[in-house]
Amino acid sequence: MTNSKLHIYNSHSGKKELFVPIHQNFVGLYVCGPTVYNYVHLGNCRTFISFDMVYRYLLHLGYKVRYVRNITDVGHLENDADEGEDKIAKKARLEQVEPMEIVQKYTLDFHDVLRQFNNHAPSIEPTATGHIIEQIEMIKTILENGYAYEVNGSVYFDVNKYNEKFPYGELSGRKIEDLIAGTRDLDGQDEKRNSLDFALWKNASPEHIMKWPSPWGIGFPGWHLECSAMSTKYLGETFDIHGGGMDLKFPHHECEIAQGCASTGKSPVNYWMHGNMLTLNGKKMSKSTGNTLLPNELFNGGSDLLERGYHPMVVRFFTMQAHYRSTLDFTSEALNATEKGYEKLMDAIKELETLTTSANSSVNVNGLVSSFYDAMNDDFNAPILVANLFETVKIINTIKEGKATITQADLELLTKEVNAFVFDVLGLAPLNSAGDDSKLEGVMDLVLNLRQQARENKDWGTSDKIRDGLAAAGLVVKDGKDGTTWK
Repeated sequence: MTNSKLHIYNSHSGKKELFVPIHQNFVGLYVCGPTVYNYVHLGNCRTFISFDMVYRYLLHLGYKVRYVRNITDVGHLENDADEGEDKIAKKARLEQVEPMEIVQKYTLDFHDVLRQFNNHAPSIEPTATGHIIEQIEMIKTILENGYAYEVNGSVYFDVNKYNEKFPYGELSGRKIEDLIAGTRDLDGQDEKRNSLDFALWKNASPEHIMKWPSPWGIGFPGWHLECSAMSTKYLGETFDIHGGGMDLKFPHHECEIAQGCASTGKSPVNYWMHGNMLTLNGKKMSKSTGNTLLPNELFNGGSDLLERGYHPMVVRFFTMQAHYRSTLDFTSEALNATEKGYEKLMDAIKELETLTTSANSSVNVNGLVSSFYDAMNDDFNAPILVANLFETVKIINTIKEGKATITQADLELLTKEVNAFVFDVLGLAPLNSAGDDSKLEGVMDLVLNLRQQARENKDWGTSDKIRDGLAAAGLVVKDGKDGTTWK
């Protein structure tokens, strides 16, 4: 197992730390999943692609990984508040359907999009509604330990009481005094003792749709509670890695730490990881400004914000061009460049099968392979890995041209490791096996035959029109001495 050098940037400490799992060969990984009340947006996809890569690399190192990713299907109120309407229930009311119809619709969409991105499914994908009992039991424990209080059928976490023993705000680097100063004063009508207190359980009004019986009355769980209850159930009171988007660091993940410490007396997570945001054409993605893009619009070219559509594998490869903790800007120019690079990488991998071997190697294959591991061991640094893979592409081409030599043993090692890092770790796939229409081959045969007839008739206008039309659709036609090829 190549695991002794992996370093992870821990958002809790603010520095890279050597990864030492709690159990020698087992890793517990928890990633906050979507609230399924709308189509999954591209920013969410980047987060899940990033942690899919983390999952894949841990598997590649030989760990047994239990990857848990939740589905939020209750309790997430609008604006992440403790008052107001449940996002899913509101959507159901507007569409005049049952809340679970909304959940089913957008969960299926979420799964479909991630399948197109070639994401592995998690080991366990629990839902909040499927773990109401576990959430109630955790609330009971927090109440017994003195870190919560009940008011009119609702239960709130007592942040001031918690802060007497544990530092609230430690993950996001915020001080409780500053947080209090930044909130409104209670007006006497609020049930909470302090404006920072957050709901563990909310008493449901008669018109509230999604509600359950509890020791405190009919109600529903708070949003922050589900992750604490489910991660504890499936990964233990303290587990290895918790991931999510940067926007979840405060208050969601901060509250998870508080709930974990309040219920068990122990910090629930050893390594906190946070992925950064996406921008589109240099601007923040926002529904209010119209600068937003759904995955399917990106695939089929159905948005005016980009010049055309792009294959999901090209988009996945594009997300690897920036470190998961860095901002990534989607532009047509950048995606076009990525597409060309993707084709070059895939062509080089095919060339590995055709290289001629020699008695000696003039290339340092062990050094190349080590560079792959060094990149990923440095906090999953995919951009450096990609750069090292393209350096390998150059070497493959020099061997092909006879300007360098490689032994059979070195070629087998290089082929094995390049394929492992491209397909198993980065999760890429050849375009013709990642969702392309199987009928495309037949269609292209017909189109190229028509073009060939035009060329034979010296109808260069029609020939060029077919070629240019295919190019606009992302299909490159090349004429050579052995005939016409396309990709």
